[in-house]
Amino acid sequence: MSYRENYENWLNSPALSQEEKAELEAIRMDEKEIESRFFDQLAFGTAGLRGTMGVGLYRMNVHVIRHATQAFAQVILEEGPEAAARGVAVCFDCRNNSGLFAREAACVMAGNGIPVRIFESLRPTPELSFAVREYGCIAGINITASHNPPEYNGYKVYWEDGAQFTPPHDKGVTAEVLAIEDLSTVKTTTEEEALKSGKFQVIGKEIDDKYIAQVKAQVVNQEAINRMQKDITIVYTPLHGTGNIPARRVMKEIGFENVYVVPEQELPNGDFPTVSYPNPEAAEAFELGLKLAKEKNADLVLATDPDADRLGVYVKDTKSGEYIPLTGNMSGSLLCDYVLSQKQAAGKIPSDGEIVKSIVTTNLVDAVAKHYGCKLVEVLTGFKYIGQQILKEETTGKGTYMFGMEESYGCLIGTYARDKDAISATAALCEAAAYYKEKGMTLWDAMVAMYEKYGYYKDTVKSIGLKGIEGLAKIQEIMENFRKNPPKALGGYEVTSVRDYKKNTITDVATGEVKETGLPESNVLYYDMNDGAWLCIRPSGTEPKIKFYYGVIGKSLDDAEAKSKAVGDELMGMVDKMM
Repeated sequence: MSYRENYENWLNSPALSQEEKAELEAIRMDEKEIESRFFDQLAFGTAGLRGTMGVGLYRMNVHVIRHATQAFAQVILEEGPEAAARGVAVCFDCRNNSGLFAREAACVMAGNGIPVRIFESLRPTPELSFAVREYGCIAGINITASHNPPEYNGYKVYWEDGAQFTPPHDKGVTAEVLAIEDLSTVKTTTEEEALKSGKFQVIGKEIDDKYIAQVKAQVVNQEAINRMQKDITIVYTPLHGTGNIPARRVMKEIGFENVYVVPEQELPNGDFPTVSYPNPEAAEAFELGLKLAKEKNADLVLATDPDADRLGVYVKDTKSGEYIPLTGNMSGSLLCDYVLSQKQAAGKIPSDGEIVKSIVTTNLVDAVAKHYGCKLVEVLTGFKYIGQQILKEETTGKGTYMFGMEESYGCLIGTYARDKDAISATAALCEAAAYYKEKGMTLWDAMVAMYEKYGYYKDTVKSIGLKGIEGLAKIQEIMENFRKNPPKALGGYEVTSVRDYKKNTITDVATGEVKETGLPESNVLYYDMNDGAWLCIRPSGTEPKIKFYYGVIGKSLDDAEAKSKAVGDELMGMVDKMM
């Protein structure tokens, strides 16, 4: 069906309100806008559906939510009546329309005869993952666009293990979505009717308490906190999101007394008035927090993203008096090393311990895993694959999960949830700060000590945003250019092997030998280089971007920086020629 036919079908659908039809009528003469809204359906990417809000097939709105939920309900019903009777947990974040979209999703599930447990108000993503497992649900839905700009919203789907969908269930939902041609055929009901039927239950404090108890259970050295709780000063910002109540509660309950919240960013607000991009990876997210940190002489500054699954951090360097940002690779590796060091001291690292990371995550964590005698397992980008590995360990009885992380500021210490958890990471970083401060060290000192021990790993990611249909086409063009013409060298490093996860091949450059990647098909290219350097290229699964990840190992911070710059400059020069 053409984009113009999709447009007319929507315009004539009885499912649309007069206000929605007026929005579509207003663009009748704007062919490019019509095409951008109706050229295709939103597809399930790294973290479910995600897009800008508005009326249209390629937008986030109540109809797309209902449509996706009807497809999801079909997949659940095909599992059989016993599976469907276990129900679905539904959660939402602070974004505009998130509560509305969550209730619409819940009503569609109830309309299909599937019981629903919906949170009374906004909650962090990891709590939804926990709730699915705690209640024994068959699945979960979370309405969130995570760290995306304010105009976005999203729809994450979870299966019974508490992890986001992986094959074959994600393909099943996509197939069911494509099979629904008429918006008005979606089975739904009203909240009132769903409550009367017993298919709609509101949840809150009881699951909050259980979730917080599990987060607190991940503390590995409470004694260090007890000794230093009055001496650590923390500045925290939820960036207008869901982290405010649970993060503060956890810090208080494990013992930290000097916690200051950025007042301008404390309350939920889907417009994110103090930032253009509510992402803890962005420097602007920390401007207000750093100002408060200097006033309070804080040891560290923490920021959770809107759905509280990612944590950013700045740590104080007492030598310079400045606050230094830790990338997700740095903070994740630091936490991994800290947690394993404490578990090793307590004799709690099993012989089959495993550290799980995504393929674009720093190789520093490989060195940490090796030091503590743990197996390093690589998975595709997306925390759902880390969740899948935990499930594999549990079902096969082979391997014990110790820590999982990805470079985009996400990690998980325990197995109570199957998605990254910034609430738990907040508690763990504060705990680590207390432990190291007792030894006369800041977290920055601890980071430098890690570099001295394992090597000065420098990892960088560059993104190029390319919006619209033309942008999507350009992203694919760049990917194909690299696929057909792989670089032989970059920044003074020689490429030694080429991994093409779309073709499931790893090619040795010197011998031409080809073997399989061992991972699911994905449009990702990876270049191994000499001396531990590497490059990975992939389209973003959550935004209209193409992303370039690369890493080097230096002999000092300055040496690593220089080597990384050489790789980055040559790489971006190659990309510029393709634009």
